[in-house]
Amino acid sequence: MTVIDEKTYEPERAGRLLRAERDALVPLLRAAPDDAYEIRSCCPGWTVRHVLAHCSSALMRVVEGRFEEGVYSPECNERDIAERADWPNSRVVDELEHAMTEAGPVIAAAKGHLDGVALGEWVHAGDVREAWGKPGAYGGDGLVDALALLAQFSRSAHAAAPLPLHADIDGRDEPLILGVADGKRPPARYIGDAPTLIRLCTGRPLAGTRYELAGATEKELPLFD
Repeated sequence: MTVIDEKTYEPERAGRLLRAERDALVPLLRAAPDDAYEIRSCCPGWTVRHVLAHCSSALMRVVEGRFEEGVYSPECNERDIAERADWPNSRVVDELEHAMTEAGPVIAAAKGHLDGVALGEWVHAGDVREAWGKPGAYGGDGLVDALALLAQFSRSAHAAAPLPLHADIDGRDEPLILGVADGKRPPARYIGDAPTLIRLCTGRPLAGTRYELAGATEKELPLFD
């Protein structure tokens, strides 16, 4: 079950996030030499090419409505990547660009049930920037929408850790509320910038970051399995 706050929910948010990321990421990908695609990412066992093949296939499943049993499992992800092993990098990018363009209306029609896919795609775009040493990893023009989707996803049954967290984010007037309070423990508190919060909640590398965290450990925060 996905918990949706109808007062703040925007059906077009996920598609908007994908299109903004498409416009920023695809030119970067097309300008990169082939050997850059073989650089290792922060995702265990995956190069940049693996990450992009996963992203394009995951979104094409949304576009085409292919959600068989076990979809998005590690085994499914590896099969999807393997199916694209013989493709040139340019074809992977072509598919990704098409999927990022077309998935928005389908995700909107799902009324929140597929929004987590868009968030995951955006995080993986940050993984690519991180691997290539480019600025803007887990930030950029889509950050406001990504934070809203992060809060929404943290209250869904798909989240690995529904730990309640109040995040006081630099430059933001109101705290971002993550997770669901269950009365068993007070909400944890985060103080720091938004990209670092994204890193914490998605299990990404934290080297070089600065933040304060009280009432929880780093290991308790990742929302994705």
